[in-house]
Amino acid sequence: MSANELIANLDKLGDEFLSVIQPLSDEQAIRAAQAQFLGKKGKVSEVMKELSKLPPADRPLVGAAVNKVKQTIEEQVCRRLGELTALAAKADLARVVDVTLPARPVPQGHLHLLTQVRLEAVQIFSELGFVVADGPQIETDWHTFEALAIPKDHPARDMQDTFYLSEEIVLRTHTSPVQVRTMLTQAPPIRIVAPGHVYRRDDDPTHSPMFTQIEGLAVDEGLSFADLKGVLIHFVSRFFQKELTVRLRPSYFPFVEPGAEVDMQCSFCGGSGCRLCKGTGWVEIGGAGVVDPDVFAHCKIDSEKYTGFAFGMGLERMAMLRHGVNDIKFYYEGDVRFLEQF
Repeated sequence: MSANELIANLDKLGDEFLSVIQPLSDEQAIRAAQAQFLGKKGKVSEVMKELSKLPPADRPLVGAAVNKVKQTIEEQVCRRLGELTALAAKADLARVVDVTLPARPVPQGHLHLLTQVRLEAVQIFSELGFVVADGPQIETDWHTFEALAIPKDHPARDMQDTFYLSEEIVLRTHTSPVQVRTMLTQAPPIRIVAPGHVYRRDDDPTHSPMFTQIEGLAVDEGLSFADLKGVLIHFVSRFFQKELTVRLRPSYFPFVEPGAEVDMQCSFCGGSGCRLCKGTGWVEIGGAGVVDPDVFAHCKIDSEKYTGFAFGMGLERMAMLRHGVNDIKFYYEGDVRFLEQF
């Protein structure tokens, strides 16, 4: 086949392509037609196979004709796609919309489970006159430990397993620094709860490096251990919506004396023994005690005149006990299947 014949065939392909795509009405069909002409096994490629059989002098002419037909086909594709886009836009503008029809429903979100529990706990303690106090999550070593009778060489610091940002700055390991700051700036009587994030080097199914704690502090004349127990009983019965027994086991915390671990009757088995309470009928919910006079001394409060009590518990654990959650990581993974249950 001569060069002139090849050039003539290429010109025919351009006209043929135009007649092929003109009736097509969607992009997918137009792209398929383009591939039939310009693809590796397309009609233009078949013509180009004859190029090697031509004399070298004729090849540039045929090559130029190939480029011309390719350009023509691509321009026709762009033109036809532009026409289809314009037709679609015109049809969209001509569409009649009934503005009186009800809107599509938008799924309504809700508060995270831990936020729900925090707000509920604050509400329960507010019934006893406690108000919310707040403080920084990046704290000084003094507010976090030393003001709470935990000097730098105290073994109780190992219990906290602290994230140190510098020698004197830490991520708070409990919300107790809020108690210190409150006592330094407010004269008794004091009655506060301090909810917030705390940080410790801990990571397993029931512990997280970051978790949410709520602590309470009451300072006034004549407060006793019995008042502390009354507050805890009120909280447990209101939070779990049933009458549950609370017991206080002697325990050591540097900033309270006497101190106690707080247990409650298992809310699932009622004290008869189950998997959750490991057959004991009791589950631990936090720590508490009477404020140590050394703490009052750091905060310039007269321990001869005033007494006080403090308590603390993890909100993740309280939510786990109430809802049967068996892994603390569920709270932070953002899995909608878990979160939408609450």
